[in-house]
Amino acid sequence: MSSKIQTATAQPTKESDHKRSPCPVACTLDTLGDKWTLLIIRDLFFGKSTFGDFQKSPERIPTNILADRLKRLEQTGIIFKEQYMRRPPRYAYRLTDKGHDLGTVLKAMSEWATKHIAGTWNVDSSTSPPQIRSS
Repeated sequence: MSSKIQTATAQPTKESDHKRSPCPVACTLDTLGDKWTLLIIRDLFFGKSTFGDFQKSPERIPTNILADRLKRLEQTGIIFKEQYMRRPPRYAYRLTDKGHDLGTVLKAMSEWATKHIAGTWNVDSSTSPPQIRSS
């Protein structure tokens, strides 16, 4: 029995210009694989949208890293920002369709952690935004 690996037909983006391999797992990790990026995306799913909102998360992301990750997520088309205040300039961040597609990834990670890592949150993804439930 032979199997073929198909190459994705997604449009080229900046992140695909420097991929280290055509492996989809490696490419995903190159975009999302640091310890902060998926937490920002999680927070967007939980309804957070501003720099200050992200800073209040329990993981306490350093401001310089937060600014960098927001910029990278915007460059890769996972989020977009919209200005909600002119002086001083303030922005709200939102998931694009590409970003919303990561919901299944976060759900799978949450289910795995709830099953295998004691003391993790039990997330109810049937609500919008998702809610944390007591185990």
